[in-house]
Amino acid sequence: MELFLGIDLGTSYFKAGLFDINGILRGLGRKFVKKDTEDGVKCELPVDYFWSLLHQCLAEAYQQAQAKPEYIKAVSYSSQASSFLLLDSSDKPITPLILWPDSRVEEMDSAVRSIFQRNDFQETTGLGIGLSSQFCIAKLRWFQKNQPSLWGRVKRIMTISDYLNFGLTGQRVGDLGTASLLGLLEIQKCQWWDDALQILELDKQQLSTPFRLGTMAGTITKEGARRVGLPSGIPFIAGGLDHHVAALGAGLGQYTDMSESTGTVLACVNYQDEYFPKKDICIAPGFSDNHYFQMTFDENGANPLEWYQKQYASGLSILDLLDMAADTKIGSEGLVASPCTGSYKNPDGFIDVKQLHQHGHFVRAILESTALSLAGIVEKLVGKNLPDRIVSTGGGAQSTLWRQIKADILGIEFTVTECSEPACMGAALFAAIAVGRFNNLKEAASVWIKNKEIVMPNPGNREFYSEWSQYVK
Repeated sequence: MELFLGIDLGTSYFKAGLFDINGILRGLGRKFVKKDTEDGVKCELPVDYFWSLLHQCLAEAYQQAQAKPEYIKAVSYSSQASSFLLLDSSDKPITPLILWPDSRVEEMDSAVRSIFQRNDFQETTGLGIGLSSQFCIAKLRWFQKNQPSLWGRVKRIMTISDYLNFGLTGQRVGDLGTASLLGLLEIQKCQWWDDALQILELDKQQLSTPFRLGTMAGTITKEGARRVGLPSGIPFIAGGLDHHVAALGAGLGQYTDMSESTGTVLACVNYQDEYFPKKDICIAPGFSDNHYFQMTFDENGANPLEWYQKQYASGLSILDLLDMAADTKIGSEGLVASPCTGSYKNPDGFIDVKQLHQHGHFVRAILESTALSLAGIVEKLVGKNLPDRIVSTGGGAQSTLWRQIKADILGIEFTVTECSEPACMGAALFAAIAVGRFNNLKEAASVWIKNKEIVMPNPGNREFYSEWSQYVK
């Protein structure tokens, strides 16, 4: 049996998916990522724990697939961005992994701010979003200023996916997708931006060489094999940004022109052949030359639903709450959830609360709020030129109700694929292509990717939401 491994370095979960040559998910390992957030500011992951989680994921996937490590013929990954660690001259980590939600940066350094304020910043980096403490470079500057003795020992800076590459292959390489969100990459040239590095007092030798998605990055070393339970000598393929890889694993560019992900954040991805940076959009190299993916985000993802369940309905599951929402009238009988509902002082995130409102009303209001935020970022991406169909990924894709609400608010079809783990599938698919099992993405996608369900907009609901959206905005 031949298997292809797709690793997903998500924010909430790490996953390992084993796929056969027909794209069937034979085994899945899934482990919750327990972050070190004791002080409420830092968000870190010990390095040993990082490798332990991946080893556990592989072991679980092997067991489910009833497979041996030697069945795996190639490996790739999808990854979160802006998470990193620092290494010394011996390539030993001298920090834990600093994850992107980490908010230790209280005041933005002037050097970082000056880069984002440059007239050529957006054109060079493709980043149309504003500066925040979540950016890796903001935290790098924090280490330079606040821990100079530690910074003096820094020889390498690696993102979480760079470190996965390095730990498994010994090669100091990364990928263009996650690198694109650093604010240090010249997108059209696919190389590090010297001006930004000079301003931040960084040396490109400290950074990994970014490869395009699907490029051979190295082979698994004996040490890498020991770390996670892989066979040594097999090809390791450069992966990419999780939203992009998941979109490809769900058929973006083959069966649909746009994907959306409702997870820790809300995100939309589409493709274009021209490089045209613009406000609120991130643009980065695609899987081939002169080919780019566009992406836009919103904080109003699945977190409010998880927050509500923990805060007000801990005795019920998310599925229980979604069932209650399905039995609730459209419009939640006047109840409105503000975006990122859980960030308000309880219960100020909800508007027009009445005694008649029960769990179903509150949950449906959250689903409607997220769907309205999705409509907003879709418009940022394509204006009024809506696609005929959007494919859903992320945890929210599993809810038919949520997809129906999105379809009704946007007035277009929403689909979901048979594979519930498109990020793992996208990574494994590119691993299979890279080692010659398919000639190209189109051929591979025709075998691997299958639509499971299409949700059509309800005309009556669409008419209601058209008026409702004007009221709640």
